[in-house]
Amino acid sequence: MRHSSGYRKLNRTHEHRKAMFANMAGSLIEHEQIKTTLPKAKELRPIIEKLITLAKRGDLHARRQAGAQLKQDIYLERLFEILGPRYQSRQGGYVRVLRAGFRYGDMAPMAIIEFVDRDPAAKGAADKARTGAADIVEV
Repeated sequence: MRHSSGYRKLNRTHEHRKAMFANMAGSLIEHEQIKTTLPKAKELRPIIEKLITLAKRGDLHARRQAGAQLKQDIYLERLFEILGPRYQSRQGGYVRVLRAGFRYGDMAPMAIIEFVDRDPAAKGAADKARTGAADIVEV
């Protein structure tokens, strides 16, 4: 029988999966909504839930545990400064996975994973700030 024999392998090595989910978690923390395939979104959900729980705790040990998984300080700062206090009174269920049809090229099932009480202005705001596109005014 195949009862609870681990996670989806997603046709990747352990190191590749670990790096991919660290990048995806960082992107979700930065933009608060990302579009990916359905199996990846379902595997990302428990990773993000555990990171939010660490951010709610907020002590130094929790920050170091989250930092070992996220790898970048900008995501860690946003996680502990913005997302942790936002979900302080919530008992769980910080993210939702919404089905988003099928990808045109290979008919892979797509999904949108987003935070439950997300900030709509956060999506793409960091990219605009990095490129300076917010300063460009159309005439």
